[in-house]
Amino acid sequence: MQSLITLVLVLMPMFIGFAIPSNPKMTILADKGLSYLVFIILTLIGIELSQVEGLGSQVGEIALYVTVLSILTIGTGLIGLMVFDRLKPWQAKQPVAKSKAHRVSIRGSLAQVICVVIGMVIGYFLPENYMPPENTMTVLLMILILLVGIGLKGSGITLKEVLLNKRGVEMSVIFTLAVLVGGVIFAMLFSEVSWTKGLALASGFGWYSLSAIVMTDAYGAIWGSVALFNDLIREFFALIFIPVFMRKYPSAAVGLGGATSLDFTLPIIQQSGGLKVVPLAISFGFIINIVSPVLMVLFSSLG
Repeated sequence: MQSLITLVLVLMPMFIGFAIPSNPKMTILADKGLSYLVFIILTLIGIELSQVEGLGSQVGEIALYVTVLSILTIGTGLIGLMVFDRLKPWQAKQPVAKSKAHRVSIRGSLAQVICVVIGMVIGYFLPENYMPPENTMTVLLMILILLVGIGLKGSGITLKEVLLNKRGVEMSVIFTLAVLVGGVIFAMLFSEVSWTKGLALASGFGWYSLSAIVMTDAYGAIWGSVALFNDLIREFFALIFIPVFMRKYPSAAVGLGGATSLDFTLPIIQQSGGLKVVPLAISFGFIINIVSPVLMVLFSSLG
């Protein structure tokens, strides 16, 4: 229920953005606002990551599990959506309004990662009293979604295309099944991992803050850490490679972020693919954000 409430709170500004009468100036301002906001959000992500307790001390113990699980879950999801892109190429609706061109290059994605690293450094040295307020990220994400809504309205993209996106639904099904296959393979490789545990660990889909809590409650701190690092790696992998895959494999690029394609990696998706890919990302991310907690709780409750 809490995850659904969070989704409603984050997506509500998008409805407001669609309700605001659009004009060319407002659309241009929204596009510029998104460009600046992405750097602020990525820096705050770095600050939040620096505050994860015991991050360094557990790396040695769980490194093997994390390496194998991340390769399997990221790899199976990526392959599944790349095949989908090949078999059913995406024909995106071109926005009516012109927006800033976005170049696809590793250089751009490295700039995003640098923002995260800078944030981690700031978070490490920043006194606790000067840390950003707890709800800062939520507020910025709501502003982000508001600007996206304004931009989409001015670009001729309807709300129906955002929330009832057929390709977004198809992507969600393929991504979910493919990543769960990765979880099953992970369980087959390690005798101490049951198939239900493998499926539960794979079901985080990049939602590291939630998966760490659910897996710790279900299997203890070690496996909670495995889930945390697995989903953190997905997020960093997405930051780097979304622009790389966007040109030839847009569905795979969007799917790289998993649950974060609705929020944390949405700025990178928008920057590398333009406004036309945002409805697809929001549709996919919305569904994955609902499916992820359900599957984690379901599989972990089975043993």
